[in-house]
Amino acid sequence: MNKIAALQGSVKHYDWGGFHFIPALLQLDNPGLQPFAEYWLGVHPQANTQVLPPTGEPVLLSQVIKDDPAVTIGDTVNKNFGTVPFLLKLLDVKDMLSIQVHPSKTAAAAAFDKENEEGIALTAPHRNYKDKNHKPELMVAMSDFWLLHGFKPENELKAVLQQTAELSFLLPHFETGGYAGLYQYVMSLPQAEVNKALTPLANRILPLYEQNKLEKNQEDFWAARAMNTFKSDAGIDRGIFSVYLFNVVQMKRGEAIFQDAGVPHAYLEGQNVEIMASSDNVLRGGLTTKHIDVPELLKHTLCQATYPNILKGEAVAGETVFKTPAADFELGRFSLQAGQEAAYTAQTTDILLLTSGNVIITDGMDTVNLHAGQLAAVVFANTTVTIKAMESTELFRATVPA
Repeated sequence: MNKIAALQGSVKHYDWGGFHFIPALLQLDNPGLQPFAEYWLGVHPQANTQVLPPTGEPVLLSQVIKDDPAVTIGDTVNKNFGTVPFLLKLLDVKDMLSIQVHPSKTAAAAAFDKENEEGIALTAPHRNYKDKNHKPELMVAMSDFWLLHGFKPENELKAVLQQTAELSFLLPHFETGGYAGLYQYVMSLPQAEVNKALTPLANRILPLYEQNKLEKNQEDFWAARAMNTFKSDAGIDRGIFSVYLFNVVQMKRGEAIFQDAGVPHAYLEGQNVEIMASSDNVLRGGLTTKHIDVPELLKHTLCQATYPNILKGEAVAGETVFKTPAADFELGRFSLQAGQEAAYTAQTTDILLLTSGNVIITDGMDTVNLHAGQLAAVVFANTTVTIKAMESTELFRATVPA
């Protein structure tokens, strides 16, 4: 078995995806403007990531790991996780994603077993839990990136409700019930009451949005866009309340943010590299046509003030590392100029993802060239590699914290 090899991930063509960012990196034509939303790398069942050996047929990365976990992922990660515990992605967010909350690991395991006992099929549209895992996430912006992230601090939340006349009726609910009482109120409001509350808001902000009179740092901008994106005969999406309740965060290219269990969030626009625990457990809170289980959502939502922590990364041995509390993953970034080299020893199965440039990776025996069209490689445990940039290069490394 080769200690390093090229990888081929899988593209997800979700409706909210962009048309150009991922196809350009993969060197794929997209004349029909099919949405390219995500590019997945990992052993998750839906990732279908293949190892591309120098000779012979491609083989699933998950199968390579399964055949010899101690050698491929190393003793420690094999003991703690039994597999590669992370999923690495490229995302291109053209249209807003649903508001989401992810459960803790303990809660996910219990709820997964409960839904199994109730006989709910894994593929059922009303199924909440697809596995027993949590899903903490870290993203690094590849462009200007906008998202919703946690509840606004108290003074900011009160101010936006006071300044938005159509939503001032929510102030008493916040003052008496706090974050949890307010969120339960808007998420449990009958649809007719949602329509009654949000129609005057729509009548005011939609003309402003259509005339390009709103800025992206305004809640009204994203609320109006959501009203256009999630039109339905059933009424106005209640997730629009959350646009005003949550922090609207702008990130610059290279900045990162971590989202742990319970933190409500939604990606609004931009491109990023994302790493997460290998899970598909999502509880939705609006801006979606998919299933929303309000009691289950409220059970797991962290209803408290959130102060967004923008991560710049820490310099560690020539690599910028984005540290988080997650035991499942760690993301680093090499930024190299033409002719520069970096070397390191993998402690487990590492996945390398090229976002710009051209590099030669070697372990002294085998060589992998990453460039536009061939973006990813795997480095197995206890392998020392040298990375040489053939031009200005940005290369991400997904691994497990030491």
